[in-house]
Amino acid sequence: MKDLTTTEILDKTETKYFTFAHPPYELTLESGEKLGPITLAYETYGKLNEQKSNAILVLHALSGDAHAAGISKKDGAIGWWNNLIGPNKGIDTNKYFVVCSNVIGGCKGSTGPSSINPKTGKPYGIDFPIITIGDMVNAQRHLIDHLGIEKLLAVIGGSMGGMQVLQWMVAYPERIRAAIPIATALRHTPQQIAFNEVGRQAVMADPNWRMGNYYDGPKPANGLAVARMIGHITYMSHISMEQKFGRRLRTGKEPCKFGVEFEVEGYLRYRGDTFVKRFDANSYLYITKAMDYFDLLNGKPLNSVFKGLNAKVLVIAFKSDWLYPPYQSQEIVKACKLAGVEAAYCEINSTYGHDAFLLEIEEEAHLIKHFLNRVSNDLAIGV
Repeated sequence: MKDLTTTEILDKTETKYFTFAHPPYELTLESGEKLGPITLAYETYGKLNEQKSNAILVLHALSGDAHAAGISKKDGAIGWWNNLIGPNKGIDTNKYFVVCSNVIGGCKGSTGPSSINPKTGKPYGIDFPIITIGDMVNAQRHLIDHLGIEKLLAVIGGSMGGMQVLQWMVAYPERIRAAIPIATALRHTPQQIAFNEVGRQAVMADPNWRMGNYYDGPKPANGLAVARMIGHITYMSHISMEQKFGRRLRTGKEPCKFGVEFEVEGYLRYRGDTFVKRFDANSYLYITKAMDYFDLLNGKPLNSVFKGLNAKVLVIAFKSDWLYPPYQSQEIVKACKLAGVEAAYCEINSTYGHDAFLLEIEEEAHLIKHFLNRVSNDLAIGV
């Protein structure tokens, strides 16, 4: 296969849309409710080989979308994992065909609460059915079928994307050759649920939320901004916040009551303000709830979670991640080992906290590149 030039890879950063589950063949969700039609926004990078054996599915975190790499033709935005995906990068598009889709329940082109309900002609709002990580993965499976891919070379994702990787390992073990869950967990702890609940309460306490029916008026921007500010505190570590902000005051700002004086305050305000411009408040509620519902153990013993999985697994964690601490990644490895699944564990000594899965690209890329090379080589020799 010839190498893709930079121009060629950028030419492919255009969002596509796949619609399925048209009535009366709606998708049955884990809740028992039905949803359809469903549209998934997705992007692809690289070229699918003739054997269709080089496909990698990349799965995004809470606030991510289908635009994982390159520069978007639509708005010029750089993909959220652009430093990792591309020619000669960790996920090398000279070798692999990479797919990234926006999850159902989202707001960046896939069907979610802000989508039009065909039964009413108005946005779903909170009439949108409850969704789970399992529902997200089931929808992705339909997309992979649509692309004609019988078996994925690998599924890769961090944080909520890592949950989707784990769900693929359980729901469709015969459809994957390898999996790389990064900075994630088999299930949320009470503390992780608590942080999400505080964010949801911030959204719902905003008077503009109006029980989710705000699409014809002002958005609950203040509540969603506060939710995002809370999230960003959990994404960083004590060390990274100390190094980035310390107790520095904003240049040229005089002390004032309850205003933005400290650098860290300005950062959080900025993150909150930019988030509300690109994300839907109801999607935030639904997606965080899906993360909280996620529980691969669900009362089962650890040794049964990945029973029957015949795939190689690389689990990556980060030392300073206190939102998804390394012990949760180690539990994933233990579950794999108890089930007889070949699994490797790498803990990166980063000070970035949970955000490290988006920032520690050099070491992450090294691990992923070598792991994928091994999986590809084993496939080539029929192992």
